[in-house]
Amino acid sequence: MSSGHCLPKQERLVSRRLMETLFSGSQSVAAFPLRAVYNIKERTRDDEPVQLLVSVSKKHFHRAVDRNRVKRQVREAYRHHKSLIYSALSEHQQLLIAVIWLSDRHASSTEVEKRLTTLLRRIAEKLPVEIQNA
Repeated sequence: MSSGHCLPKQERLVSRRLMETLFSGSQSVAAFPLRAVYNIKERTRDDEPVQLLVSVSKKHFHRAVDRNRVKRQVREAYRHHKSLIYSALSEHQQLLIAVIWLSDRHASSTEVEKRLTTLLRRIAEKLPVEIQNA
């Protein structure tokens, strides 16, 4: 795990191959206006334990400045609360998470943080059960 409250480039999900892995056979949890799609896979030595993708559709916000603001809010909330996931994750597992924005309206940073924390807790609760079944 990276030290402190940071979100280094390695923790961002950018690989097409991993995105395909994430969206095929994944689990999902929601806390409006956010939905998290996640998948657990076997971790190799070079992999980051958790990789995050944040998606805000043009359908919801036509202007890039609005989409970027929402993504920044989600990444900031994740950065502060990612320890919820890291503490529940086995050292041999890699967790891929896509956070998807579902609303046409902006939300306060406090609200985004509250909803993302709810999502992370729900994912963390399901991790041990899924690791045993994997």
